[in-house]
Amino acid sequence: MHPAFRLGVREALGAQAVAMAATFIAFGAAVHAAGFGLGWGLFSSGGIYGMAGQMVLLTARPGASAAAVAGSLMANARFLPMAASLAPLVRGRLAPLCVPFISITPWAAAMRRLPDLPAPDRPRWFIGFGVTVWTVGLVTTAVGHSIAGYLSPPVLRLLLMLNVLYFALLIAAGVARGGPWRASLAGAVVAPFALLLPEGVPPAWGLLGASLIGGTAAFLLRKRP
Repeated sequence: MHPAFRLGVREALGAQAVAMAATFIAFGAAVHAAGFGLGWGLFSSGGIYGMAGQMVLLTARPGASAAAVAGSLMANARFLPMAASLAPLVRGRLAPLCVPFISITPWAAAMRRLPDLPAPDRPRWFIGFGVTVWTVGLVTTAVGHSIAGYLSPPVLRLLLMLNVLYFALLIAAGVARGGPWRASLAGAVVAPFALLLPEGVPPAWGLLGASLIGGTAAFLLRKRP
């Protein structure tokens, strides 16, 4: 096993794994409560691998499968700019293997960690990290599905929010170290307006609109050379 891959695995088994485990336990329990089997939950966690998209698909109304799939795709469209920002850091023949494991947790860790690693080691580190947290998601989905009857609705809501809170703390830490504070501030200011959508408009459109407006504002306000 390559040392960089092993390092990625080791660093994945920390606070981020705990946060992801809590979220996917809640998702597994929600899948059980919705009347779906474990196979559906594992397919969703392994294939969609984005909690926003998974929840859109899970809570879709009966008969609205096309709308549910479209909503899930829109909710996970945020992975595209993540992949674009990661691409300059991860190059070489192993780079395509990194793509399936891009989600909020691996991306946030990679943007913080990869610049300090030698370029040849970066894809191996990311694959090690990504495979580990992806596996954690699958295992804890199964755990949540099996213990669904022991978790109350308030506990489930708390567990679902832990990964969001962890990611928010990562952003705050990055800002404190001189990170992209303009983007963070613009996103925080614009995000509440995503709730002011006309009736019938999918919530995912609000998320995409807020991201587009906030990101554009941050880009226009950046320091130019």
